[in-house]
Amino acid sequence: MNKIEKIVEERTHTITEHNKLHNEVSNFLPRITNRNSEEKITMADVTPQIIASCIIHCMTIKSGINMAYSTILLDGLESDNVDMKITESEASWIASLVTITLPIGSLIAGPLMDKFGRKIVCLLSCIPAAISWVSLIFAKSLITIYAARVVAGISAGLTTVGLVYISEITHPQIRPMLLCLTSVFVSFGILIPCCLAVMLDWRKMNIIFFVLECFIFFTLYFVPESPYWLVCFQNGMLDEKRICKMKHSLKQLNKRQTIYEEEYSRIMETCGNCVVNDKASKNIIVSVKNYYHTFVSPETYKPMLILFSLFLLQQLSGSYVIIFYAISVFREMGGTFGNFNEHGALVMLGIIRFVISIVTVFCSRKYGRRVLCILSGIGMAISMFLSGMYMHFAVSYDENGNTEETMVNQKWLLLFFILAYICTGSFGFIIIPWTLIGELLPVSIRGIGGGIMVSFAYIIMFAVIKSYPYILKSMTIEGIFFFFSFVSLTGAAFIYFFLPETLGKSFSDIEKFFSSTRKKKMHSRRSINSENP
Repeated sequence: MNKIEKIVEERTHTITEHNKLHNEVSNFLPRITNRNSEEKITMADVTPQIIASCIIHCMTIKSGINMAYSTILLDGLESDNVDMKITESEASWIASLVTITLPIGSLIAGPLMDKFGRKIVCLLSCIPAAISWVSLIFAKSLITIYAARVVAGISAGLTTVGLVYISEITHPQIRPMLLCLTSVFVSFGILIPCCLAVMLDWRKMNIIFFVLECFIFFTLYFVPESPYWLVCFQNGMLDEKRICKMKHSLKQLNKRQTIYEEEYSRIMETCGNCVVNDKASKNIIVSVKNYYHTFVSPETYKPMLILFSLFLLQQLSGSYVIIFYAISVFREMGGTFGNFNEHGALVMLGIIRFVISIVTVFCSRKYGRRVLCILSGIGMAISMFLSGMYMHFAVSYDENGNTEETMVNQKWLLLFFILAYICTGSFGFIIIPWTLIGELLPVSIRGIGGGIMVSFAYIIMFAVIKSYPYILKSMTIEGIFFFFSFVSLTGAAFIYFFLPETLGKSFSDIEKFFSSTRKKKMHSRRSINSENP
């Protein structure tokens, strides 16, 4: 009898371990399970979080403006009868300077937001932006324009704090949706100069952008500080004063008591290690060692490798080239598309990106990230391939190397393919990697790690945008389209195999997933060895 009981006990233990392993693996399958175990939220419960997120996202409008404004500024400098006539090299610097200096803002944003708070850095990001617009209003030389673009890039880099802040104040069930709002506000920033270009010149636009930045600075005063920062990143042991501040901020964001208590438990669970190690962080050597051990841990280096790869593929897919050089690209494609010229096409580009980004916000909450990114990458690949094929068959070259169009009446089809590329890209692959920074990285290094990720993305963006005019001469536009298509398809494959789903997961769940991968592999090997002695 004892022998039978022992066998039953061993089998029960094996089944329990198997179920535990199955649950760990299923945590990141595209279909999210076990969400019914948490308190169901209503619109009234998350309205304060939505309002705070929208106010914070207003900072990212400047990033979209910087992208679209570059093509308008270049077009204005080329057409104006002024002394500032620019060469091709100078034009590429004007377009790309804002991207190469953005990493400076991203890198300093991490330590600043950990030291002074998320809200303070949000306010700080508005100051250099306002300075850059004032400089452009009175710009009389190319050096002034360069300086203004440099300052604008640093300001845009500081907005990295927005992704961290929003990820820390929002409920897991709506976090993907509110993080995806970044794309809506960036797209809105792209749309503003696209529409204003029809009515105003580049100098008058700067006045509007300056007033907008002042208004955003004022509204940022009304958002509460991040509860995570109030607990995890202030000097000293966790005391009653810090707890009271955190509770007050948390209560502003979560009005219902049950949701408030649930979120309070999540914060204390996630920030437990931060508080324990807070005293040691005062010693610089110990602090460096702690950061080193944190960065080499699986829950840190694995998501960072995924994000590095995603941003590399995203930038090489060419989506930002189309935005930064929109007018130039449309002219390279012929300039007129039926009833549209390059400026009309630019407005359509801005409208489509804005509308699709709104659709993405709601789809991300329902379907998660992986499905949207995979479909987006496939759609971009198809659109770019068809664009390349059109250019291949529609353009012929004579003996002298001059181009001759053979499908003039069907040029609207080429515009359709390019706008479809922007549309499918805005549905996931262009925007979702930015939002994953606030979810995949652990709370303890999210500020610094997020700055590193954004810096890397913009360094690659700078390289792509700066080199585009020179690559165009050696590859032709159709060759570039085919390259973009290949990279987009590669990106979709990478997402399918390596990107986990985070919809509905808490920060501790995500960290456990990456830290438990090695354990799951070891457990699987033990199971195989035990079955095959």
